[in-house]
Amino acid sequence: MSIKPAGIKFHCSIGTSFAFLNKNNMDSINRQQPESNRKDLQWDEALEKIKELTDKASTCFFCTNINTGKAFSTRPMSVQKLDENGIFWFLSANDSNKNAELQHDPSVQLLFQGSNYSDFLTIYGTAVVSDDKEKIKELWEPILKTWFTEGIDDPRISVISVDPVNGYYWDTKHNMAVGLIKRVAGAIVGKTLDDSIEGTITL
Repeated sequence: MSIKPAGIKFHCSIGTSFAFLNKNNMDSINRQQPESNRKDLQWDEALEKIKELTDKASTCFFCTNINTGKAFSTRPMSVQKLDENGIFWFLSANDSNKNAELQHDPSVQLLFQGSNYSDFLTIYGTAVVSDDKEKIKELWEPILKTWFTEGIDDPRISVISVDPVNGYYWDTKHNMAVGLIKRVAGAIVGKTLDDSIEGTITL
């Protein structure tokens, strides 16, 4: 099923291209959909979808150590900015485990969930850590003093940028009300009508 219930566990081959997920080899639930529910997105259209979904879920699971073959490290992080080129920007303590892990492997996975039944996004990309003071000033918010107690000039602040390589999204074609009506109708008549749409993200 394309639009997953709350509590979803994203399970995919970390860092791989999602191009192999075409309509011909999707699971039986997707194939039995009477409506088209697959749309791969590239460039401007992909960036627009990323902006749309991250507006609904400004916090993500930021995953590191993703190429070890073991359970990767993950923690929630707020996206401070998504710029016009699709670069994600974060602020992080320079003595954090994530910063140390990124020194060994800059590959990351970002996992977003905007609602219980739609607005899911996974992004694979490459992270760069810096102490760019001008970027820190640009991204700074007063609430961040809760963690960076010396304020905007706290020497522990670092900047992490994530440049997306590829990704995958799961969404609805319309709003949640239309999706609910379709699911109820599908349950009554015994057809897979969930108003879902999914596909690859390529930038």
